[in-house]
Amino acid sequence: MGKTLYSTSSPSLAAIQSFRSRAYVLNGAVLAATGVVDHESFVKVVEEGLSESEVGSPVSSSSSSLSPFLGGETRIHANAGYTHLALAFDGSALLGKTPLLNVIKHCITLANQEAGLEGFAGDGLVGIYGGSSPMDAKDTLDALCSGMTSEVASDIVERAKTLAKAEAVFAKDVGSQSLAEVMARSVMDGGVEGLGAAYDAIGVKDVQGAMEALAKSQPAMAAVGDLSSTPYHGSIVSKFG
Repeated sequence: MGKTLYSTSSPSLAAIQSFRSRAYVLNGAVLAATGVVDHESFVKVVEEGLSESEVGSPVSSSSSSLSPFLGGETRIHANAGYTHLALAFDGSALLGKTPLLNVIKHCITLANQEAGLEGFAGDGLVGIYGGSSPMDAKDTLDALCSGMTSEVASDIVERAKTLAKAEAVFAKDVGSQSLAEVMARSVMDGGVEGLGAAYDAIGVKDVQGAMEALAKSQPAMAAVGDLSSTPYHGSIVSKFG
């Protein structure tokens, strides 16, 4: 999909044109249509209409093809009466370490469940999400920052390991094949026993060290909804690094 161009200085016309040729071509596009009666005819018209458009290079699913983590901020204003907030961090160093990644996700959620916050992880990103009334957005953002920088308690890690292990076993046994492959990638074909052992081996120091490394990557911030009282990305950067 097309992406935002971030630059620390005013980009040249050549830089903008180069970015467009890489980020806005057919291999990064999605066409959605409703109410199509004749699908084959519709596809033919689309193919003819886009026949002279630039396709771009194929996008690989390998970890080496992941877009570079840029941090920054995205704000989408909407008259929703609610504010959704998320912080995401560069988790590329955890690629191939699926058990640790999953434990961290559950640690974030468990440690912040009283505040209604939730951890997420995948495709080179690890982060935390929360929402609130517009007037409470600043407090929620402070809670998100705290949720990513606070020390992780040993009991939280043990509970997170149990949840992550159960999630992985479920995916391996009855989940989709693709999900099972992702969850079990780092333990290969060791069966349920091997899968469990990979999670059991994770300790508090492993989680805490990974969390500290994540925080140093600087956050990307996304805010959606009524943003009238939502602080900007610059106000939280000093809490990390």
